[in-house]
Amino acid sequence: MLLIALALAALCGCSSESKDAEQPVPVQIVAVQKTTLQQTIATDAVLFPIAQSALVPKISAPVQKFFVNRGSRVRTGQLLAVLENRDLAAAAQENKGAYDQAQAAYTQTTGADLPQELQKAQLDDQAAKAQLDAAQKVYDSRKDLFTQGALPRKELDQAGVDLTNAHNQYEIAEKHLQALHAIGQQQTLKSAKGQLESAQGKYNGAAAQLGYSEIRSPISGVVTDRPLYPGEMAAAGTALLTVMDTSQVTARAHIPQPSAALLKVGDPAGVSVPGIDTPFTGKVSLVSPALDPGSTTVEVWVQLRNSRGQLKPGTSVQLSMVARSVPEALAIPAAALLTAQDGTTSVMAAGSDGRAHQKQVKTGIREQDRVQILEGLSADERVVGSGAYGLPDNSKITEASSPGAAKDGAAKDEKE
Repeated sequence: MLLIALALAALCGCSSESKDAEQPVPVQIVAVQKTTLQQTIATDAVLFPIAQSALVPKISAPVQKFFVNRGSRVRTGQLLAVLENRDLAAAAQENKGAYDQAQAAYTQTTGADLPQELQKAQLDDQAAKAQLDAAQKVYDSRKDLFTQGALPRKELDQAGVDLTNAHNQYEIAEKHLQALHAIGQQQTLKSAKGQLESAQGKYNGAAAQLGYSEIRSPISGVVTDRPLYPGEMAAAGTALLTVMDTSQVTARAHIPQPSAALLKVGDPAGVSVPGIDTPFTGKVSLVSPALDPGSTTVEVWVQLRNSRGQLKPGTSVQLSMVARSVPEALAIPAAALLTAQDGTTSVMAAGSDGRAHQKQVKTGIREQDRVQILEGLSADERVVGSGAYGLPDNSKITEASSPGAAKDGAAKDEKE
């Protein structure tokens, strides 16, 4: 019995020594914090001017004179260049003379000829009516005399012929007057107006051709390209000058459709430009409603102010757009998150018993090295921020000292 008791005592002693021999694993422990997290979409982009115009002449002619150079500031409607236009000026002058003649003819027709012809027709009608009335009286008088036997038959017949002739003349004058009122006036005016409009159209066309020889800027901005010199031939359909409005620029990028679905017009954005330390801020101005059929991506524009002219169109930049902002979000370092093969996520919570306990969590948005926790943790809990990978559940842990603290301690020991 004594031997058995000694053996049991020895066994208990070994078990106690094994338990006490478990060494705590040094890990970095961080607290779950409430903070504001922003979900950002980062991508490469290219800068474009807010407005651009390639000025293409409509006629082919030598350049007579340029009024601007590359880098010149221009305003809307400013004359930038003139093409050779002496032949066009002569054609415009010729058509202007024809137009003036047609206008004078129209005024004369409507103001003089037609009223005069109407007046003559009215006088002819009145004269024919008076002649008809006189012939009627002569006929009636001779008829009475013939009835009384005081006038031969021959005189009565002659009076009847005169009455018929007078009646016919009156009808002709009446129809002529009515025709002038109903048709003649309308057709005369229409003819005169048609000639005037034809002359005016030819003059306007010649004036337009002359105007095409003057190249004016449709926008305010800066001249960025002027490939020709005075005297060289400017070809119709080929850009003679390029003007850009760079007071504002747009950063244009193509992003996947799921990321584009998170954005809307007005979302804040930042742009990092190579060679410039300070990033620029802007807002999303366009989210294309359709996908690019070639790349199956969505084009997004961010508009930026460029009052100092630091942003150059054509520059490749780094674009960062804030898709969502979550205030009072529970956040932990991304290094503290463990992802299993089946996709489930968990963390190693630092318990008050000095051990690490695995907890499954549900995550939200990410911002750089921080992750939002939707479920599984509460504020002020502590988790293993570094060293959790491969750490078994319920392992004994201890908080590792920071490198800075270790150096301070070593220096203090040396001093002592």
